[in-house]
Amino acid sequence: MGQTLTEKILDDHLVEGELETGEEIGIEIDQVLTQDTTGTMVWLQFEAMGLDEVQTEIAAQYCDHQTYQFDFKNTDDHRFLRSAAGTFGAHFSRPGNGICHNVHRENFAAPGKTLLGSDSHTPTPGGLGELAIGAGGIDITVAMGGAPYYVEMPEIVSVRLEGELPDWATAKDVILEMLRRLSVKGGVGKILEYTGPGVESLTAPERMTITNMGTELGATTSIFPTDEQTEDYLERVGRGDEYVELQPDDDAEYDDEIVVDLSDLEPLIATPSMPDNVVPVSEVEGESVEQVIVGSCTNGGYEDILPVAKMLEGREVSMETETIVAPGSKQASEMLAREGWVAEMMAAGVNFSEATCGACIGIGHVPASDSVSLRTFNRNFEGRSGIEDDNVYLCSPEVAAAAAIKGEIIDPRNLEEEVDDLEAPGVELPDEYDGSKTDLIAPEEAVDDELIKGPNIGDVPLRDELGSDISGDALLKMEDNITTDHIIPATQDILMYRSNVPKLSEFTLSRVDDTFAERALEADGGFLVAGENYGQGSSREHAALCPMYLGIEGVLAQSFARIHRANLFNFGIVPLTIDEETYENIDQGDEIEIVDDVYEAVTSGQEEFTVRINDDYEVTTTLDASERERAILAAGGKLSWTRDQAEGASGATPADD
Repeated sequence: MGQTLTEKILDDHLVEGELETGEEIGIEIDQVLTQDTTGTMVWLQFEAMGLDEVQTEIAAQYCDHQTYQFDFKNTDDHRFLRSAAGTFGAHFSRPGNGICHNVHRENFAAPGKTLLGSDSHTPTPGGLGELAIGAGGIDITVAMGGAPYYVEMPEIVSVRLEGELPDWATAKDVILEMLRRLSVKGGVGKILEYTGPGVESLTAPERMTITNMGTELGATTSIFPTDEQTEDYLERVGRGDEYVELQPDDDAEYDDEIVVDLSDLEPLIATPSMPDNVVPVSEVEGESVEQVIVGSCTNGGYEDILPVAKMLEGREVSMETETIVAPGSKQASEMLAREGWVAEMMAAGVNFSEATCGACIGIGHVPASDSVSLRTFNRNFEGRSGIEDDNVYLCSPEVAAAAAIKGEIIDPRNLEEEVDDLEAPGVELPDEYDGSKTDLIAPEEAVDDELIKGPNIGDVPLRDELGSDISGDALLKMEDNITTDHIIPATQDILMYRSNVPKLSEFTLSRVDDTFAERALEADGGFLVAGENYGQGSSREHAALCPMYLGIEGVLAQSFARIHRANLFNFGIVPLTIDEETYENIDQGDEIEIVDDVYEAVTSGQEEFTVRINDDYEVTTTLDASERERAILAAGGKLSWTRDQAEGASGATPADD
């Protein structure tokens, strides 16, 4: 039996386990990336483990979330990250150089390599045939130290593409169609491998739009085979020698297949406030739009902005609609500027933003109250834009530009009939991606060779070894699809404390219940209760780290998002799965006690745990965990476990410290 593309790359990097669905595997990591809101903790953990130098082929530290440097805390973080990159041997991308995924794809992503990143949209380079996975920060730390990354072997699903995209349909519509079919939970436990004759009709940047938003499906990652399109893109970015042809075997077997006929697609849009609320644009035509933003790591490349510039050439945006372009990288801005397109867009009424995550996480360009914002981003979770009651729609750059011209949502096919000389701009790649590399500092060019810590940069908190008796109140009961934005919001007033866990913890779950942090501290321990898909969204480990700091002992949920589940283990919080009946019967404030000797049950491999509620009744819960995950949980988290492993390997004992 032949192998899928995914299996070939995994097999080439496999150091432990078997490639059987559901089995835990350990893989060697070639490249790692981190960014400024997750990177500070990554490097503090790297230091705490006593590691001296990065062991992966490439490590890259990007500054893309808090680039505006609102006060010294942000600037100190960036200085610390620059010093960490110089001290330990990583590339450093300066604030304003661009979003990690865009800069990484331009400079480092390569076919056949493995990439681990502390950002949930790390799978973006899957469009170039790189197996790229988002993970929690401490997983990045350990991988940088040379250890394998462990993951439960996902199902591999073939997404067979047929036909070609018609005018005005785009790669964004491909992934929106996937979300419409599968939902934000439809990719959990799966790797989506794109196959079929339709693949060759998509350029590499179009493929990376699709793999970027595979994260919104909950997928472990998404990947395309490599071909002439891949080679062509790598030639244009000046890295043609890194091309490797990678295809699945003709007789490869997949766990499932999804067929998408590209020729049947039309312009689609995700309505508020979830990426899977997808409908044809024609169904919401006429909705007034006060703000349009083109950009982000999903649609912020040169190839995404150029169609907008062409549509706006010689025209003006509606006077009722503020229009912003937020490039994914400074390179994209520079290239468009040299070709005159930035001036053309500015003349049409467009404002240009710095190349940053910015508005995607509620930092800058916050929408007005009771208004509609149309964005080419990947997420529209309620409140993510910086205002709680927002109305954010997700769409392609072409649909966004059409709305900017009209002042309301309109199918661009209909706008074409209204506006003279307007036609579908199509996809056009530059002959050469020739932007400056000034803001990307290589390890050998390091500015600093020692760590520089400002007053807002604290220590890494540790949890004690798992106890035998765990009990406490159900401090908060939540619904389905609670995101990491709910757990730790990403707005600028909160993000600046990512290096200061005691302060950051004050904001834990504030978007669900603003009294939670105070109540948790007073309770000195307790549980969280949630429905399906708890912890979906970003990779931020602070969404587990802060609850741990507040004394949360366990989470009872109907299901967990992959990265957050791993982060709960990494910080010593017990993730127990419950059924719907149990979820319905538990009320906030109920007393919860794990009846079993928890330490013994975890370390012995016990799967079912008995939980007593209010001394009134007992329910059965499940701990789905590998032997390694159980060891991490028992040690109080991955940092403690890794240090214990290192001490054991060296023959040291705690008394030797």
